[in-house]
Amino acid sequence: MNDLEIHLDERDLAASLRADVTAGLTAPAKWLPPKWFYDARGSELFEEITRLPEYYPTRAERAILTARAGDIARITEAKTMVELGSGSSEKTRLLLDALLAQGTLGAFVPLDVSASALADAVARLDAAYPALSVRGIVGDYTRHLRHLPDGGSRLIAFLGGTIGNLLPAERATFLRDVRGVLDDGEWLLLGADLVKDPAVLVPAYDDAAGVTADFNRNVLRVINGHLDATFDPGLFAHVAVWDASNEWIEMRLRATETMRVSVRGLGLEVDFARGETLRTEISAKFRPERLESELADAGFRVRHRWTDDDGLFTVALAQAA
Repeated sequence: MNDLEIHLDERDLAASLRADVTAGLTAPAKWLPPKWFYDARGSELFEEITRLPEYYPTRAERAILTARAGDIARITEAKTMVELGSGSSEKTRLLLDALLAQGTLGAFVPLDVSASALADAVARLDAAYPALSVRGIVGDYTRHLRHLPDGGSRLIAFLGGTIGNLLPAERATFLRDVRGVLDDGEWLLLGADLVKDPAVLVPAYDDAAGVTADFNRNVLRVINGHLDATFDPGLFAHVAVWDASNEWIEMRLRATETMRVSVRGLGLEVDFARGETLRTEISAKFRPERLESELADAGFRVRHRWTDDDGLFTVALAQAA
């Protein structure tokens, strides 16, 4: 059986976009949150990014899950698996297969902001796993965790290094919120990118083919389409820099000339000086001790942590203490 439960509709998304764009474009240092990359075109571009030779996180995490899914299933014996920000749920099938082989899994609950993407994923999963109860939740993992089903020996998976897109204070709140919906003894499986040589890090966010640059500019196309704005994406250069003090990658868009942009849907006129940047994403990288400390502060105990053979990425299995 399959189901789709909607807690975030088009009106909610429109209101959230309006609030984010207003706040970000009127701030002294302009910013936009990375969730607005992802219309249909943005999702296609990100899938293309995951296949680029420079973009190691997807391959590294998949290698870990391929090697360790059986261990994760054996240790957790999860009856219900939840995935936050599930997208297509492709990597998740490694975990579903292992948990089904373990004989414990009865339900899978993917949560994502895109109703269309989630409906497609649920339909595919229902066809592939007819014995599994699949209940998709359309929602934002920073706002709608309370709608997750209760109990049932749950394992929450938050993969892809997405934890790094949250600022430190946001991360702390999010991890506490995840802990708040889990019972003692239930599990969080967290994928996180590790601190490494910037010569490896930066190309992952600034590939030679320019796919990430196109992805970065897509946020401007989203605003143009939804808020009747006049951004010319071609007048913004893609920038990816390593911030060593914060240990994160910043993606920015840099205005290549002085311009005024109208956001007619908000009644905003936004001025850009030549060379001014608009921050569109941070991607924090972790040292193992900091990751374990942040999880501990939220009420988790890391029981196991694995890396790929090259030590690029880590997957932590943490238990609600």
